[in-house]
Amino acid sequence: MRKIALITGANKGIGFETARQLGKLNYTVLLGARDENRGQAAASTLKGEDIDAFFIALDPTNASSVANAKKTVEATYGLLDVLINNAGLFLQEDSGLASQIPTQVLRDTYDINVFGLHEVVRAFWPLLIKSKAARLVNVSSGLGSLSLHADGMFPEIQAIGYNSSKAAVNMMTLHYAAIWKNTPHRANAIHPGSVKTDMNKNGELSVEEGAKTSVDLATIGADGPNGGFFHLGKRMPW
Repeated sequence: MRKIALITGANKGIGFETARQLGKLNYTVLLGARDENRGQAAASTLKGEDIDAFFIALDPTNASSVANAKKTVEATYGLLDVLINNAGLFLQEDSGLASQIPTQVLRDTYDINVFGLHEVVRAFWPLLIKSKAARLVNVSSGLGSLSLHADGMFPEIQAIGYNSSKAAVNMMTLHYAAIWKNTPHRANAIHPGSVKTDMNKNGELSVEEGAKTSVDLATIGADGPNGGFFHLGKRMPW
């Protein structure tokens, strides 16, 4: 029986490639997306590659949309084996010194990167724990690492909204993982790397490389980590 995986923000970029790679591993992949036309087109593309793929209308910033998506998955499959929170936002207005960034930029960024992520986790949690071994993967960023910032890894600190939102994602992941301590379920955060996408024009990695860490953490075995932060098989500092 195929395992069921839901990926948010899956109509393009890293999310789409994550769905493709999981589909090639014989998972049924549910492509969460806000735009129906783009979501259906993405699912059709994967079906053309003999992947069991379906579009799910899902806007993480809209509680009704999330609730409806949960009802659809529950009615169709009864459970969820993998949830990958890939949807995220980086605003160009965030590119500046922290003291100069409008508060609204932080609100807009947190709305999807933090609050939307939690809304999705909260809604689908009952379906995840019905799985024999659920896998929750939150797409974070090395830019959310307090340790790397404190160590001077990023000498020109900008993007307070995006960076702090990903730091929040890291902390939230630890909280989710703590609930699953001593269970077969696993929750982890990942850093995809500097991937060339619509959001990051200057990325160095391909989307195939960027999706790899999410896929690896979504498919870990019973002895896999819980409550970790990873990039391409290596632990990242919180």
